[in-house]
Amino acid sequence: MSVIILGIESSCDDTSASVIRDGVMLSNVIASQAVHEAYGGVVPELASRAHQQNIIPVVAEAVKRAGIDKSELSAIAFTRGPGLLGSLLVGTSFAKGLAASLGIPMIEVNHLQAHVLAHFIKEDATDANQPDFPFLCLLVSGGNSQIILVKSYKDMEVIGQTIDDAAGEAFDKCAKVMGLGYPGGPVVNRLANEGNAKAFTFSKPHIPGYDYSFSGLKTSFLYTLRDRLKEDPDFIEKNKQDLCASLQFTVIEVLMDKLRKAAKALHISEVAVAGGVSANSGLRDAFRDHAAKYGWKIHIPKFAFTTDNAAMVAITGYYKYLDNDFCPMDAAPFSRVTI
Repeated sequence: MSVIILGIESSCDDTSASVIRDGVMLSNVIASQAVHEAYGGVVPELASRAHQQNIIPVVAEAVKRAGIDKSELSAIAFTRGPGLLGSLLVGTSFAKGLAASLGIPMIEVNHLQAHVLAHFIKEDATDANQPDFPFLCLLVSGGNSQIILVKSYKDMEVIGQTIDDAAGEAFDKCAKVMGLGYPGGPVVNRLANEGNAKAFTFSKPHIPGYDYSFSGLKTSFLYTLRDRLKEDPDFIEKNKQDLCASLQFTVIEVLMDKLRKAAKALHISEVAVAGGVSANSGLRDAFRDHAAKYGWKIHIPKFAFTTDNAAMVAITGYYKYLDNDFCPMDAAPFSRVTI
């Protein structure tokens, strides 16, 4: 008998639902929220209200596209955390109501683990590009920069992480001071492709072990702007491509340096990248370069699986279902949690 999992993701500002059958994705529907662009960042109250409006039609569309009836569902997987508490409450409450009405179990999913397990989503039954255990995963997003040793579907160890800002946060904040809008990461990426990565030099942190720090880099970037703007008020407009290229180059160098050290020390050549920043073309190119230079077998997610999506929640729920790893109906969401 097939195992059919409905995944629900509502940790931030994307409402998403996905149906996976026996590990193969049948649908993945995402409703994004444009309302936050005017505020230069996600407004939690507006996000939770938008989730309330979106969740019913999004889930209904996911079930419809999957070509199943909701009565065929084996379980409902939902993001329990980390994330914005109001947003998580919408997804959690809906999952509880639907699971209770269908008489099926609920499966809680750690959002960070789901990003890692996005590499195991199959788009058809012949898909065999999943990583072999153990592997290293660089998880980079607006809120996280971590190196994770993945020993199995349910055994993951964070061996390095940011001690302050995340890589995506550094991109967004530097983009904001340049007036590039929100979210800034994709804009920085686009402009970086037109600029000279060696035009400017920014400070790199010296943190022991495999941990990261991006606050110093961000400060160095801001000081560069401050000093150059005194000399030329149009400095940013004249140099934004080079500024973005140099910023992106530095961030990627910092990320890859620690990942390279971890892979060498642990003798692991199976390496993956996940999270929103994994959509960055410079980072994807760096992974390909390392694969050629160091013999890594790399795993780069499709763009659809880099941002928050319910397919990664559903595939995580699928493996937890096989272990009968269910959660009680009174499970409450949490805004902060580690892997």
